[in-house]
Amino acid sequence: MLSIENSNLSVDDIYFFLENPHAVKLNSLLRKKIILSYERSQKIAKNTKPVYGINTGVGPLCTKRITSKETKSLQRNLLLSHSVGVGDPINPELARIMLLCKIKSLSMGFSGVSIELIERLIYFFQNNLTPHVPEKGSVGASGDLAPLAHLFLPVIGEGFFWDGEEKVESKTILKKHKLKPLDLNAKEGLALINGTQFILAHAIKAISKLEYIMDLADLASAMSLEGFQGSLAPFRKELHELRPYKGIIKVANRISSLLKDSENSNSHIDCDRVQDPYSIRCTPQVHGASRNALYHLKELVDIEINSVTDNPIILGDNSTISGGNFHGQPLALAIDYLKIAASEIGNISDRRSYLLLEGLHGLPPMLIKNAGLNSGFMITQYTTAALVSENKSLCFPSSADSIPTGMGQEDHVSMGSISGRMCLEVIGNLEKIIAIELLHAAQALEFRRPNKFSDPIEITFSRIRKNIKKLEEDRTLSKDIEEMINLIENQDLNVFPEL
Repeated sequence: MLSIENSNLSVDDIYFFLENPHAVKLNSLLRKKIILSYERSQKIAKNTKPVYGINTGVGPLCTKRITSKETKSLQRNLLLSHSVGVGDPINPELARIMLLCKIKSLSMGFSGVSIELIERLIYFFQNNLTPHVPEKGSVGASGDLAPLAHLFLPVIGEGFFWDGEEKVESKTILKKHKLKPLDLNAKEGLALINGTQFILAHAIKAISKLEYIMDLADLASAMSLEGFQGSLAPFRKELHELRPYKGIIKVANRISSLLKDSENSNSHIDCDRVQDPYSIRCTPQVHGASRNALYHLKELVDIEINSVTDNPIILGDNSTISGGNFHGQPLALAIDYLKIAASEIGNISDRRSYLLLEGLHGLPPMLIKNAGLNSGFMITQYTTAALVSENKSLCFPSSADSIPTGMGQEDHVSMGSISGRMCLEVIGNLEKIIAIELLHAAQALEFRRPNKFSDPIEITFSRIRKNIKKLEEDRTLSKDIEEMINLIENQDLNVFPEL
């Protein structure tokens, strides 16, 4: 829990706190560290020695001295001047993840902020007071300046909260909760806007969504293999022990478990087919490589959640470091990697969807008996092709770009915020690609009866058919796609063996 000193929170812990916000607490030891750090920052603000952002301006204005009387105005102005975000608002869940991750970072006692400020943020979190944050405007270098500024405008009575689906002025919501805007003291405004919490929130969301969708992709590939009556040999553990990548071994084991004791698979075990196309045969290698990318980002995210990413860092009474812990590059590179990994899962899924339409090995063309009069699933594959192509364009590595900002003071930036937003778009497209493969695979299984499938496949098939009927003649398939997406989003197809 957050209340335990030096506790390391994971992605799972973040989602636990989202569901149990009142579990977020500060224990007495953390309180002492926070209070001590705050006292140090206030002493520094009164010193004549310049310390970045405490008694100086920020960015290219770091040489401008700020008097102790101007301290509060500086910190308030930082929130106001940096609130330059544009575009649609981010999902409120992302804003809540940002808020929680900032609470965690500030509570480690190196940021020089008051206990009152952190308690106000905890109150926001526990009472579902979610700030309205525009999605665009961060270059991911001095942290996510613009989105973080918008996230914390309500602290000073500016900006907006969500009220249901409405955007409401923060003053109105604060008044309802009998809260007064806070006056920010030395370092507090800077500590709020410096950090990687926007990038981090997108990475956390990407990991959460992709873990489940990768499981679904394994399930879809197993169903497609059953429908295609492919060989199980490429999934044998003896093969993958000779090239023991963690992700590949997991996928091979999972698909083998999903197809265990399948009457359909056993019915063609002695057929004369030498090998299957790569989209069937190489599923462990392709899905597994993408899983390895996910594992890598997850390791980095676990570090980032438990890190101090603002600037400057306060180490002692007269010890501060103005460094670059706010730079988004460590996450940006790995998020771009994950974008490609997610896109490739969609790419191979589209190939399997296409394969099932070709009329091979006893399947009718377009997966419908009276093809010609009926187009069957011909055009659903056009949709997957369009989504796959879109994902390829989204996979340009945002972190490969850098545009200097701040009059050259911030002359290399990560663009990790763009990596994060694009990654979630790719994953959203992937969800729809997998939904269409599941439609094709379920239809293909219809032509393998009276053979029985493995228990997990039978359960999945039954759940799909409960909501989506077999295609006997052409109908509006967009409704079927929407229904399949609903099944995915509601996790009604969660039948995965625990491996």
